[in-house]
Amino acid sequence: MARQMLKLAGNVTQHWSRRWGILLSVIIGMGAGGFYVQNLFAVHDTGRFQLDGDAKKADNLAATPAATDDWDNVCYTHAITPVALGGGGLTTGDATLLCGTSTGTTNSVATSWVAEPNPASTIFTGGGSKDPIDINQWAWKNDANAPPDKDNLVHAYAVRYSLPNNATTCPSGDPTKPCEVIFFGSDRFDNSGDAQQAFWFLQNSVTTSSNKIGGGFGFATAAVPPEFHHLGDLLVVSDFSNGGTTSTITVYQWDPSCKKASATCGDVNLKLLGGQTGPAANCKTAGATDSGCGIVNPSTITMPWTFLDKSSTPNNGAINGEFYEAGINLSTLGLGGECFATIVSETRTSASTGAVLKDFVVGSFAKCDSGIATTPTDAQGQALTDGSISIGTGLASVTDSAAVTVSGKSTWSGTVSFYLCGPTASGFPNCDGTAGHVGTLIQATPKSVDQDHPNVSSDVATVSSVGGYCFRGEFTSTTAGVPNSKDFASTECFTVTPVAPTLSTSASADVVLGNAISDTATLSGTATQPHATTIINGGAGAAAGGTITFNLYGPNDNTCTTSIYSTTKTVSGNGSYGPSGVSFTPTQTGTYRWVASYGGNLPNTTAPTTPQACVDTAEDVLVSGAPTAITTTQTFTVKDSVTISASLGGNLAGTVRFRLYNNASCSPVNTPLYDSGSIAVSGASPQTVSSTASVQSPTQYSTSASQTFSWLVEYFSSNANQLDKASACNTENASLTIKNDP
Repeated sequence: MARQMLKLAGNVTQHWSRRWGILLSVIIGMGAGGFYVQNLFAVHDTGRFQLDGDAKKADNLAATPAATDDWDNVCYTHAITPVALGGGGLTTGDATLLCGTSTGTTNSVATSWVAEPNPASTIFTGGGSKDPIDINQWAWKNDANAPPDKDNLVHAYAVRYSLPNNATTCPSGDPTKPCEVIFFGSDRFDNSGDAQQAFWFLQNSVTTSSNKIGGGFGFATAAVPPEFHHLGDLLVVSDFSNGGTTSTITVYQWDPSCKKASATCGDVNLKLLGGQTGPAANCKTAGATDSGCGIVNPSTITMPWTFLDKSSTPNNGAINGEFYEAGINLSTLGLGGECFATIVSETRTSASTGAVLKDFVVGSFAKCDSGIATTPTDAQGQALTDGSISIGTGLASVTDSAAVTVSGKSTWSGTVSFYLCGPTASGFPNCDGTAGHVGTLIQATPKSVDQDHPNVSSDVATVSSVGGYCFRGEFTSTTAGVPNSKDFASTECFTVTPVAPTLSTSASADVVLGNAISDTATLSGTATQPHATTIINGGAGAAAGGTITFNLYGPNDNTCTTSIYSTTKTVSGNGSYGPSGVSFTPTQTGTYRWVASYGGNLPNTTAPTTPQACVDTAEDVLVSGAPTAITTTQTFTVKDSVTISASLGGNLAGTVRFRLYNNASCSPVNTPLYDSGSIAVSGASPQTVSSTASVQSPTQYSTSASQTFSWLVEYFSSNANQLDKASACNTENASLTIKNDP
C-alpha cells in the first residue's frame, strides 16, 4: 500500500515528498526463522541501534551490545520533525501518544516512519508494476479487495546515522570518513504463508500522484528535469519459503546498461551485486564484526504504536514473523556519500525480479537538500555596522561570506558563485537571479566547497556609488542527489552611505578703503563620482564636482541679509578655491563678511553637515577709512579804489582798469597778477570806483621772502571834453611776508 499522505495520531496529515536517493530495494521474507543475507551490509553491534527482533527500546534495555535507539525513538523523532523537512509536524504530546515514548533518536541523520491508514489503501495494480520497470510506469489504486493478508503492510520505517569510523564495530572503509549506516524495518498484517518484501531507498523524491496510468494512478517525482530511477538505486530481493526456514537474499543496483539477464545483470536495468543465505546474516548469530544483518520477531512482541494484526492479538501485539528489522553499512558498499530521499517498502508475488508487486508504503526519508547562508562584510571580513558602509573616498570594498550546509549526505562537493546587485536609490534591489535581477558576477572562477570546507568568501568587490546593494550566493552541487541552492535574503543586503565633506574658509586681511578684499575656501573629504559606466568593479569615477558659492555681505551686515557680491567656483575634487576670481573692492568703510557654501555632488558627496555661519571671524574683513594729509595755502585779497574828478567838461564818462603786479615796476605790463578789466564810470564829478584782487600762493607770490605788490590804475575817458588819466606804477604798493604749510 503506497501512501503520499500519511495520517498520524490525532488525524494529523503528513506529506511525503523527497529527493530520490540511491534506491535500495530489500525484498524481505518474514517468517518464523531468521534473516539470511549474502553481501547485505548491516550491523548489529554499533552501539547505536537495537537489532533484537523487538521495536521498543524499553523491552530490551539489557541487549548485548547495548544500543541507544529503537523504533519507538525513530517514530518520535520523525513525528516531531516539521513537515517542510519531511517529518510529521506533530506536537510533542501527539508524538508521544503515537509512538509510545517522548524520547527521540540520538543524532540520527534521517528518519522515516509511515503508516497505512487502512488495509485497502494504495495497492499496486496492473502488470507494469515491476522492479525492472521504471517507476513512472507503475500504477496503484485504492481497493477494498486488499492483497493477501500476508502481503499487506501496516508500517514501514528507517533511520540513518553517521557514526565515527571504528574498525571493529562500524568500519567505513576510509578512516578519514564516518561510517554511514541505515536501519530499516516494517510490520505486516499477517504471518500466514510465504511472503516476499522489498525496501527501496531512492535518490530522487517520489510520491504517489493522481495522474492516470493504465487502470490506476501513477507516481510523481520532484526531480528537475523529471526523473524517477537514478543510476545506482539498489534493490535487494528476499525469498522466504517453508515458513521462513529457507531464505535467499539478492542485491541489485539500478543500471540502465543492463539490457537483459546475464552473469552480471539479474534482469533488465538491474545489476547483480551479490547474495547469500545462512546464519551469518542473522543478527542473533552474526559475528561481532558483521557488516549487515536482519532479524524477525521470534515470538509475540508489543509494538510501541497502535497495531492490530489479523489475529487481533491484544495490546498492540505482533506475533512471530509480523515484525522485521535490518541494518546496512552503506560505507562498505561504497555508498556512504549517497543521499536517500525516499523509502519504498513493497511486497511481491515471488523473489523473481519479474514478480508482480502487491502492496507498498512510500515515504520521505532524508531531506537531500542544500542550503547556503551568506553574510556581507567589509574587505577585511568584518561585519558591516548597522548594515552599511561608507563610500569613503569613492570606492567601498565589500565581500560576501558563505556557509554551505548539505543534509542527507556526509560527503559532498560543489562550488559557490557570488553576485552583487545594485545600486538602488532607496530600499534594496531584487537579486533573486531571475531575468533582470542577476547582478554582477564577482569572480570568474567559482569557489570550491565540500563537507570539510563548507565556508568560503568571495573576492573583494568595489562599488563606486552610494545606494542599496544585495549579494546573492549560489551553491552549485557536483554531487548526485544534492540540489543547488542560493541565498538572496534581506540579510544579504547593505547600504553604501555618502560622505559629508569639510569646507574651511579664510578671508583676506583687513584693508584700507579703496583696496580689494577676497576669500579662499578649502574643500576636503569629498568622494569621487560614480564610475561613468560600471558601478560594480568598474573603478572610481571623476573627482567630485559641483560649485562653491561665495557671497559678500556688508558693510556691517550682521545677519547676512543682502549679498553685495556673489560668485561661484567650479569644484574638481578636494583643494583650495580662490582668492583668484573671488575679489571685491568696497566703496564704504565697515566690516564685510564672506560666506562660502558647497552644495555637494550627489550621490556620493553631500553638502557639509555644518554650513558656514554668518558671523565667522575667519571670514570678516575690516575696511577702514583712507589716511588724511593737510597742507595750507594762503589766499589774500587786495582792494584798491580810485576817485575820478573833472572840474570842466560836463559829467564823467569812460572806464577804469585796475592791474596788480608782484613787483614795483609793473612789468611785464601785460601779465599782471590781477586785471579788473574795464569798469564803467559815469556821472557827475567826482566818481569813486574800487576793485578787489585775490592773490593765491604759491603761484602768484613767493612764500620764501618778502614780496612787493604794486597797483597800476588807468582811467579812459569817453567824454571828448575830458582826458585820460593813469596812476604811476608803484604809487600804491604793499610789502608782505607769507609762510604756508609745505
